[in-house]
Amino acid sequence: MDTDFENARYPSLKGRVVFVTGGGSGIGASLVEHFAAQGARVSFVDIAEAPSRALVDRIAAAGHAAPDFIPCDLRDIEALQAAIATTRDRHGPIRVLLNNAGNDDRHRTEDVTVAYWDDRMAVNVRHQFFAAQAVRPQMREAGGGSIVNFGSITWMVGDADCPAYVTSKAAITGMTRALAREFGPERIRVNCMIPGWVMTERQMTLWLNADGERQIAERQCLADRLQPSDIARMALFLAADDSRMCTSQPFIVDGGWV
Repeated sequence: MDTDFENARYPSLKGRVVFVTGGGSGIGASLVEHFAAQGARVSFVDIAEAPSRALVDRIAAAGHAAPDFIPCDLRDIEALQAAIATTRDRHGPIRVLLNNAGNDDRHRTEDVTVAYWDDRMAVNVRHQFFAAQAVRPQMREAGGGSIVNFGSITWMVGDADCPAYVTSKAAITGMTRALAREFGPERIRVNCMIPGWVMTERQMTLWLNADGERQIAERQCLADRLQPSDIARMALFLAADDSRMCTSQPFIVDGGWV
């Protein structure tokens, strides 16, 4: 658990209702931790129940308000909509939506079936749209809000080992710009976070090898490894009132990879 939460404090986040998708591990868990440390009222959904419940316990043990975990498979849009409604009923209108959940399993074009393609779109992009649709009335009721969609640098660099994932992440940038234009008159800001190669446990276990280390050394401007907390800290800024005039923008956090 990341315990370094003192880099910046955002008073506007205290007591604000925040909804995180895919919050049980990796970047999502860091988002939940950082927003809880700011005094926000955090709800999150995830398909993995054991690590999610363990995260709730760790945050409570650290002295922060325990986040509200709601089990949910984001491919089930009705279940996602129900989780968003439950959060509204328990805590009040959602003011911050962090559309973090996704899956970057590797695959080759010749192996992709129609069913697999549709599943990748459901896992990586479809739920982001419907979560934004569902929180919009709540944010309008509350006088505004911030939606942060999560993309990836993979489509910018043209990664060749996961074409369905790359396609879905490229679509998120376009969706962000469209929603920002539509939601703007309601004082709802919509931005797109674009992380680089973040050193989550999953990434290090599955794909960080000698070749990966070489790529980082050659392609990043900064030598340090990108951590989930680096993404969470940018998300704090985009959620807070400090970024009140930031919308329709991609925010790349990648150590200078692209």
